Amino acid sequence: MLTVVPLAADSLGVRSMATYVECGQTRILIDPGATIADSRFNLPPSEDEWEALGRANDRISAYATRADMVFVSHYHEDHFRYDPAIYRGKTVWLKDPKRLVGPRQSARAAVLWKAVRDQCRLDPADGRHVETPDVVLTASPPLGHGVDATALGYVVALTVTDRREGQRFVHASDVQGPMSPVAEAYLIREQPDLLYLSGPPTYLETQIGSALIDRGIESLRRIVDATGCRVILDHHALRDPSYRDRLARVWESGRIQTAAGFLGTTEALLEAHRRDWWNARRKAPAPIRARRLNASDPSTIMDTRRASHRARREGTTS
Repeated sequence: MLTVVPLAADSLGVRSMATYVECGQTRILIDPGATIADSRFNLPPSEDEWEALGRANDRISAYATRADMVFVSHYHEDHFRYDPAIYRGKTVWLKDPKRLVGPRQSARAAVLWKAVRDQCRLDPADGRHVETPDVVLTASPPLGHGVDATALGYVVALTVTDRREGQRFVHASDVQGPMSPVAEAYLIREQPDLLYLSGPPTYLETQIGSALIDRGIESLRRIVDATGCRVILDHHALRDPSYRDRLARVWESGRIQTAAGFLGTTEALLEAHRRDWWNARRKAPAPIRARRLNASDPSTIMDTRRASHRARREGTTS
């Protein structure tokens, strides 16, 4: 029987798609990274976000001790850790660092491979296929991180198939919908029972345009219709506080959950509500009594830019 446990996710307060999968004696840790945004709405992370990040990293570390395999889909830092202890003594599949990898991800990959290559059995993941007594493990060819040929690079999806019961779980990380027709065709071909992927980044809609968001929504709807799968939709989509309204076209299928919903816990969209957190904790200025100002009186008008910088500085050190 396949057991799938989201360990950290945007619906759980951090940027992550870290997941633990267990079937028989096969235990896999997928994308063991978590981060928080340095700046959102021109504001630093809240205390709640820092606390959520600590809890997420603790969960990832704890499940790493149980896993005998680690899979990393790509080299964005919310999807892996440099810490060799995560990989030590395990079978490790990492995105091929020499195939469809941009310069920044290539540099990170070089650091990671150097750090772990003497600690584990290390293989490029792209297109790899292995069978154990419990499962069949299949890694995809590189799939677009959103649209094809994007500067964000490519990711590798992992399919875990229970050999006894035939259940199929696909972890497709940052395909963002998917926006790529290649990724859509691949995911339909895999015929998942449970699919975990990043939803369209609706919080960036004003930057990338509505057409791309609509493409991701319709693509996911076609995958659900073609396969009948259940979907854990999280990550980029959950950075928009109104994500359910924008993604109503897929939500109405009744097949979609966030990682928090899958776990049966309350959503904590901490980044999406960062501005609300700071607004709730800023002290309201004392009321100003109306009086006539003489030319020599100092101004009673608050310098809002200076106050904003002070609030950020206090928030960063709190």
